[in-house]
Amino acid sequence: MGTFSNYSFKGEKAVVRVDFNVPLNERFEITDDTRIRASIPTLKKILQDGGSVILMSHLGRPKEGPVEKYSLKHLINRLQQLLGVVVKFAPDAVGEEAKQLAATLQPGEVLLLENLRFHKEEEKGDKAFAERLSRLGTVYVNDAFGTAHRAHASTSIIADFFPKEKRMFGLLMEGEVSSAERVLHNAEAPFTAIIGGAKVSDKILIIENLLKRANHIIIGGGMSYTFFRAMGGNVGNSLCEDDRMKTAKEILENAKALGVQIHLPIDSVIADKFDANAETNLADSNNIPSGWMGLDIGPKSIQSFKKVINNSRTLLWNGPMGVFEMEKFQNGTKSIAEAVAEATEKGAFSLIGGGDSVAAINKFHLSNKVSYVSTGGGALLEYFEGKELPGIAAIR
Repeated sequence: MGTFSNYSFKGEKAVVRVDFNVPLNERFEITDDTRIRASIPTLKKILQDGGSVILMSHLGRPKEGPVEKYSLKHLINRLQQLLGVVVKFAPDAVGEEAKQLAATLQPGEVLLLENLRFHKEEEKGDKAFAERLSRLGTVYVNDAFGTAHRAHASTSIIADFFPKEKRMFGLLMEGEVSSAERVLHNAEAPFTAIIGGAKVSDKILIIENLLKRANHIIIGGGMSYTFFRAMGGNVGNSLCEDDRMKTAKEILENAKALGVQIHLPIDSVIADKFDANAETNLADSNNIPSGWMGLDIGPKSIQSFKKVINNSRTLLWNGPMGVFEMEKFQNGTKSIAEAVAEATEKGAFSLIGGGDSVAAINKFHLSNKVSYVSTGGGALLEYFEGKELPGIAAIR
């Protein structure tokens, strides 16, 4: 594979797979441009070298061909502001107009192709579709870590149509891969994984894989109550997956056998209903009264988790500690975010991944206080589950 930073794009037409799957409101305005901004350094390097850029991405999940709300044309203005150049647009990713625009593209110019998923062939990983996309440029750059776990035409199949030295990761992808590999394969001890979220079933594989690598695993969020129930505790009306109690027990047993310390929340902020205005109280996490539910970790849990985080040299955070979207139940997640930032300041390496953790770190304005914030929710999760990601394998 080529190395992006050392490659000269002078005179090249770079077909760049980006992840511009950004949220839009009902007026088709971007409500969070993080993913677009994350790709800008890669695109600027190509343009500054004297190359041109052909951008391809998906947006949303259109089922039957073109849909107005999923058109990438809604991103043009923001993209032009960030790049400082005019962005041309092809209304069909592989149509005649795309071919013409790509063929006449001059150094320093940018062409954005319409949503790849308007063609069913994209998600099917269709070879002929991938080849048509490849003919638009002379070099392939994958900078879309968020879709690296998909074997789609534009994320993995297209690489086959470029020689090894003409296919490479962009700067965003390089950063994502090296951060993930640092945590998974070269973590400095003590390595602490903070795993939260609603369900054990969503996180089984990641926890099982981390048991072989981490020194400490902190478990918070709704999923913790399945562990308490498995150990014979009372969890009231808290979220609990009865069919995963055996799994929870096995995780605890395996952790003990491997010498990995599992940390569960000592206490919980409990509520009489799932509501922003609910009555709240505190209870031991393994003894929540009937009719009440745990919606955040309590003050004792925060202190105990902070101690572990502060003594860590490597931190992975995936999933919130409670329903942080509601003000009454955000303190646990906020406190953990602050603890991770403090540990980072003291020299720990911290990787934040997964949509909710990223939303939390941004909400509390701490994204610049941690080592790396991943743009790839599902991709990062699958990477930490030990799976090979097609988008990475194709380049390598």
